[in-house]
Amino acid sequence: MFDSFTAETLARMQFAFTVSFHIVFPAFSIGLASYLAVLNGLWLKTRNETYLTLFTYWKKIFAVAFGMGVVSGIVMSYQFGTNWSVFSDKTGPILGPLMAYEVLSAFFLEAGFLGIMLFGRERVGDKLHMFATAMVAFGTLMSATWILSVNSWMQTPTGYGINELGQFVPENWREIVFNPSFPYRLTHMVLAAYLTTALVVGGVGGLHLLRNRDDAPARRMFSMAMWMLVVVAPLQILAGDMHGINTLEHQPAKVMAMEGHYDSHPDGAPLILFGIPNAEERRIDYPIEIPNLSSLILKHHWDAPLDGLDTIPDDEEPPVAIVFFSFRVMVGLGFAMLGLGAWSLWRRVKGRLYDDRLLQRAAILMGPMGFVAVLAGWITTEVGRQPFTVYGLLRTSDSLAPVAAPAVAASLLAFIVVYFFIFGAGTFYLLQMMNKPAATPHLGLQDGPIRTAGTTPVAQTNPESIPGE
Repeated sequence: MFDSFTAETLARMQFAFTVSFHIVFPAFSIGLASYLAVLNGLWLKTRNETYLTLFTYWKKIFAVAFGMGVVSGIVMSYQFGTNWSVFSDKTGPILGPLMAYEVLSAFFLEAGFLGIMLFGRERVGDKLHMFATAMVAFGTLMSATWILSVNSWMQTPTGYGINELGQFVPENWREIVFNPSFPYRLTHMVLAAYLTTALVVGGVGGLHLLRNRDDAPARRMFSMAMWMLVVVAPLQILAGDMHGINTLEHQPAKVMAMEGHYDSHPDGAPLILFGIPNAEERRIDYPIEIPNLSSLILKHHWDAPLDGLDTIPDDEEPPVAIVFFSFRVMVGLGFAMLGLGAWSLWRRVKGRLYDDRLLQRAAILMGPMGFVAVLAGWITTEVGRQPFTVYGLLRTSDSLAPVAAPAVAASLLAFIVVYFFIFGAGTFYLLQMMNKPAATPHLGLQDGPIRTAGTTPVAQTNPESIPGE
């Protein structure tokens, strides 16, 4: 099956496969942890039982997704020492401490408070339980911060020196952590995580509204998810534009591949909406384009010159077709999210948010699209960096461990079988959980008594009186 592939290609395929499984779980858990903190805070503030119902419902889903993310991340990290040991040796003095900081300051934080968040409301009281929930949310954000710092340094390396062994060694940790692409990459990823979670929550809410439009928890989760799309989707498009400009400054070849610019454009570059990259003829076949718009977007001037891949050495060009198409998938889905948010806002203004069954079906259809967009964005970023692991400094071909292709092929096949079995079962279980409606907790059950110390029980709220719908 893999006889025609080299060890390098197989190692890249293996890492791409494992990280593609891994990245979807943190993207979901980052947003869902923050959503749980919001739900718990609103429950404590309003004592509206719907918020407690949603917290109980989504915390179980978060626990499963968090566990799957941890398992997939552990497996992925071992590949640095097996398939990519040369990369680990050369970058270890910089990337090793950053990864350790992630574990010590972020993963231990979220894992340490996770049990209290899941099981501790009755035992520790509302205030400490809220603190634990906030710490889990903060821990997920801190994990993203450190991991994105690692990845951003590989994209835009600064603050380093090279010792006599050819290793990258730290000279300025501030420059290493806060490298030029880090703020843009972090913002873009965190917003993507929030959008991914909003789409899942909105899809689940839409599903249960189709079954029962008077389902109070479904109404609330659908409303909150649509508000998130309205607010965050435009911010994500703005953040993506700023990230693109930063990428043009530091990784111009990646942007050339994203835009499909094989040739330089001294008088303004067109925005190619769609086409088919032709690597042999070095052109885009059947292009649908808007004249000069790429120059306007990237350099904010209608006829600003833009260089093309004809200015890049052939052995330093990324694979254009993969980057070209993945970028369009990401951007297209971003505008689809914007459209869904605008649609929901229009129906909300009309007072028909919960009656528009077509909107609810669209929300279900868009439910998994956040994961697709995250994967497309990751592919654009990582494939666009090729042929380097540390951009401009360490080639992928020079990062590989001395492993034989058959050994890598065997482990890749094993990963494929095991991953589809384990994570397929886990994903099926998550979908089963989401398929069930959010059950209203009764006093003294599930999350404990709906009361605070020294107070009388709080009366249940009539679903029809929930404010803000």
